[in-house]
Amino acid sequence: MPAPLFLSDEDYKLACSLMPIVCIDLLVRDAADQVLLGFRANEPAAGSWFLPGGRIRKGEKLDDAFGRLARQELGLEATGIADARLRGVYEHFYDTDFTGDPLAPTHYVTLAYELPARLELQLPEGEQHQRWAWMSVDALLEDAHVHRWTKAYFDAASHGHLIRDAR
Repeated sequence: MPAPLFLSDEDYKLACSLMPIVCIDLLVRDAADQVLLGFRANEPAAGSWFLPGGRIRKGEKLDDAFGRLARQELGLEATGIADARLRGVYEHFYDTDFTGDPLAPTHYVTLAYELPARLELQLPEGEQHQRWAWMSVDALLEDAHVHRWTKAYFDAASHGHLIRDAR
């Protein structure tokens, strides 16, 4: 199998305009049942609280993508998909792409995996998330700055659905 393909911004913009993008979101809970959220620095969810995660690259096995995202987003080493529980498959629709272009809506198909909280989290700040916070499910559902796609993971109406269209 060839090495995973990393697209230039130009090629990724074209891909976003032509097809759904497959992503992994990481739901991390602590011992008090609070959820880890990052305040997004970039589009298409800039300025809102969101779950850590990212896209799967062409040629990248699911377990490898999961491990890469756990490292990049959470600072976790040697974490594989076997350490997590699949919560479901969701669809996220945005009116813009990662550049904020209103003429380029984006469609994500997102695999939501839940991980238990770990003391060795080393949360990066700046590139994807400006800061981090732990919130209870009740608090995140009420917070106007938590993105609606994040809220969809905890909406009681969405439980039990393999594919959730949270438009």
